[in-house]
Amino acid sequence: MATGQLFSRTTQALFYNYKQLPIQRMLDFDFLCGRETPSVAGIINPGAEGFQKLFFGQEEIAIPVHSTIEAACTAHPTADVFINFASFRSAAASSMAALKQPTIRVVAIIAEGVPMSDTKQLIAYARSNKKVVIGPATVGGIQAGAFKIGDTAGTIDNIVQCKLYRPGSVGFVSKSGGMSNEMYNTIARVTDGIYEGIAIGGDVFPGSTLSDHILRFNNIPQVKMMVVLGELGGRDEYSLVEALKQGKVNKPVVAWVCGTCARLFKSEVQFGHAGAKSGGEMESAQGKNQALRDAGAIVPTSYEAFEAMIKETFDKLVEQGKITPLKEVMPPQIPEDLNSAIKSGKVRAPTHIISTISDDRGEEPCYAGVPMSSIVERGYGVGDVISLLWFKRSLPRYCTHFIEICIMLCADHGPCVSGAHNTIVTARAGKDLVSSLVSGLLTIGPRFGGAIDDAARYFKDAYDRGLTPYEFVEGMKKKGIRVPGIGHRIKRGDNRDKRVELLQRFARTHFPSVKYMEYAIQVETYTLSKANNLVLNVDGAIGSLFLDLLAGSGMFSKQEIDEIVEIGYLNGLFVLARSIGLIGHTFDQKRLKQPLYRHPWEDVLYTK
Repeated sequence: MATGQLFSRTTQALFYNYKQLPIQRMLDFDFLCGRETPSVAGIINPGAEGFQKLFFGQEEIAIPVHSTIEAACTAHPTADVFINFASFRSAAASSMAALKQPTIRVVAIIAEGVPMSDTKQLIAYARSNKKVVIGPATVGGIQAGAFKIGDTAGTIDNIVQCKLYRPGSVGFVSKSGGMSNEMYNTIARVTDGIYEGIAIGGDVFPGSTLSDHILRFNNIPQVKMMVVLGELGGRDEYSLVEALKQGKVNKPVVAWVCGTCARLFKSEVQFGHAGAKSGGEMESAQGKNQALRDAGAIVPTSYEAFEAMIKETFDKLVEQGKITPLKEVMPPQIPEDLNSAIKSGKVRAPTHIISTISDDRGEEPCYAGVPMSSIVERGYGVGDVISLLWFKRSLPRYCTHFIEICIMLCADHGPCVSGAHNTIVTARAGKDLVSSLVSGLLTIGPRFGGAIDDAARYFKDAYDRGLTPYEFVEGMKKKGIRVPGIGHRIKRGDNRDKRVELLQRFARTHFPSVKYMEYAIQVETYTLSKANNLVLNVDGAIGSLFLDLLAGSGMFSKQEIDEIVEIGYLNGLFVLARSIGLIGHTFDQKRLKQPLYRHPWEDVLYTK
């Protein structure tokens, strides 16, 4: 066991099993104490590497994350404290691995429930190699103004109130982490505060004992008196009794063993800690208190008198000139995290993203204000979800059914169109699904599948301005613009696109009005008089019918309709639909285990 100080203002630790809050509390304590370097040198997260962003005062820092204990110890040779936040299942193995590292001197084990046999092995190894184990089942320890382990001493407000940002004159050791926080406050009220505080943990076999730390404190010049808080159960306090009897401690020790109420119960009572269970008179709180009193410790008659006894002992040391009262200094203000400041109403901050279509903050996600459970219970389909997320309202069933028909009809158009071809070539090159899908989607534009918006835009403008089909088509010709939605590489006037016929048949049956579709048909009649392939294609059919859907439903204003067409909503239908087919082509090529595609020479015109 170490014979003197465990920590200093330059002590750095490795933190095992990343937990944001205790690490940030350590860094906030560092800033409060005026440390120049963060006390956390590195984080060990098994299987992960990289950096973790945290705050050191007002500065945001990146703390390295390592996947193994060995890698972390190699990267940070000056970090000699290992703070283990692993679960009780893996705490022993990871702690032993840390103890075996030559750079590690102190291991703190936070977990409760570590098997006793494992703890005994850790203790034996640590003692034979002159290393220190704090815990298991501990909150850790603290050296005031220098270093603290994890959540020791709680919040920053509590640390300030307990004057832990600067060293005092009292060495404190306890089994209980929760009672340590209480005692830090008590000691700060009646003394100049603690110099070092340790919670050894409440398990039956702690890695270090009360007497281990009292003997350490006795060797630290800055510690002028010691305070011990024990508890019933076990015989750890008797090692301190022996040390006192043998004269190994020459500084005042104020002690109290909790659990005197146990005698009020007729049967044996198990208190909070695994070790807090009296096994006879020697292990009772009364027996221990009397033994400590007989050995020379200052023991009050009750816990209520504990504070007064600490104050009396401290005041005597001041009178004797052994303690010089400290001049109080104000610690720096820890910057408050933005989230907590916003919650408390102290600041207001602009948001960076606006979202009006969905909200995932409640018990379940909502689409345009409709809870997910309602969507399922009402039997909504894909068209209904699109109406909520794209149009922010529940459209009539005929509208959502039309959307679903468009998706089904446009899902695929064979392997020879440019989008599918690109996807097939990419998939055969061994690329992943997303890469293959995107390579096909990138071909969508004014020449392939991207004419729906333009068709709607031009048909709407012409109809609203009262242009005849002749005036519209010839006007577009003078501008050098092909009429979007008109023309097909394969279909002809005598071989219409079945998809167009299906869409028109559905609209005539279900839509209140099809004025834009009828106008598009009139335009087709005129263009067919010029060439047999200038038929209304699926882009033109969807574009004109969507105008009828928006106008006929009575749920959109003229301004909203213009905005929907301008933004590109309608091309979104083709992108969504064709993604289904492109994904299918990707899976098809991979299922068939097709090799890398190479275009044949005979299909290329080589010319100068």
